[in-house]
Amino acid sequence: MALKICILEADDLHPAMQDTFIGFGQMFKQLFAAQDSSVECHVFNVVRGEYPSQQQAFDAYLVTGSKADSFASDPWIVQLRDYLRQRYALGDVLLGICFGHQILALALGGDTQRSDKGWGIGVHRYRFEHKPDWLPAQDDEFQLLISHQDQVTALPQGAKRLAGSEFCENAAFVLGQQVLCFQGHPEFTHEFSRGLLQLRESIYCPLEYRKACESLAHPHDGDAVAQWMLCFVQAAKQARASGRLQAAALNKEQLCSA
Repeated sequence: MALKICILEADDLHPAMQDTFIGFGQMFKQLFAAQDSSVECHVFNVVRGEYPSQQQAFDAYLVTGSKADSFASDPWIVQLRDYLRQRYALGDVLLGICFGHQILALALGGDTQRSDKGWGIGVHRYRFEHKPDWLPAQDDEFQLLISHQDQVTALPQGAKRLAGSEFCENAAFVLGQQVLCFQGHPEFTHEFSRGLLQLRESIYCPLEYRKACESLAHPHDGDAVAQWMLCFVQAAKQARASGRLQAAALNKEQLCSA
């Protein structure tokens, strides 16, 4: 079954990077297409107030990263939090990356704050703490490119920590068959991360900046994480289809016996 994903783009590229790199929504389109060419993605820039119409249906809604704080009171951020609560209440599947990870945790009853551990930059390694049936991961660890100073400090009620590290305890979480979030960036490339590091060099500790640049010599598991997200959405879609079929069979049985 081909998947249709709504990408809620929560930032624009810095002007200095626009001539060299594609936008965050396009990065995800490219990432998912590399895993499965049949995946259909539609990008809506929520900073500019773009949202899908009520007539548009999607298998999942993905919130991208952003330089903004998920707990801020900017009108577009407040609107996005409300929208995500509405989508969750409707039973939709929600995916979050970095800022998306943080705002979903916050919108659904968890907490997100500025971390006292400072910036997380470069390639970072996480360890699985929970492996659901839909997760095809073979290893106990994975690593992703990161760029964040906020962290999820408390998970929503009912959520399970999927992976973490000493630096970032709640690096990934899952909530039933509806929500899957990662702090790291599967869509980033080493080239993009290097450009972002250089652009922001003045705000980093020189030692941490050097370590982050050196870490870019290591690979990251962005493709694997993209596959996990698609597996999660596909599993949720199949479960829903099965549920609808069961409900339809029950209704037919009740009608026949009436």
